[in-house]
Amino acid sequence: MHSNRNAIAFGGLAFLVVAFVVTISLILWAWPKYKVYNMEMHGIASLKEAKWSKQILIEEAKAREQAALMQAKARVTLAQAEGEAQIVRAKAEGKADIELAKAAAEANKIIGESLKNNEAYLRYIWIKGLQDGNGERIYIPTEAGMPILEAGKAKN
Repeated sequence: MHSNRNAIAFGGLAFLVVAFVVTISLILWAWPKYKVYNMEMHGIASLKEAKWSKQILIEEAKAREQAALMQAKARVTLAQAEGEAQIVRAKAEGKADIELAKAAAEANKIIGESLKNNEAYLRYIWIKGLQDGNGERIYIPTEAGMPILEAGKAKN
């Protein structure tokens, strides 16, 4: 029985040694393959990260381009609106000038009509102007239509 026990112990020890050698062989065989697999997975992850980073940069560039385009369109629209406002303003000012001119013409017509055949009033205004004058020179036309120049120098 004792030899049987030794055989079992030896068989168990041999099994352990064989199992240990097989395990070490398996580890030595699998370790390089695992390192290659691990590096491949890191490479794939890095490649995907680079692709996503590239995609993000592309999308950001597109967004900046769209924003710049929208700003340019807004500036053009604003410039067009300002131009149209200036045109409307100019037309309104032109119409206002026309109305002022019509009113001035009407006032001149009324004044002209009131002064027709009103020699006494015109003479009164002329005499009043002479009295209120501040030493201005007055040129009076003669028979030839030429004024008498410097007939009497005005007092300064």
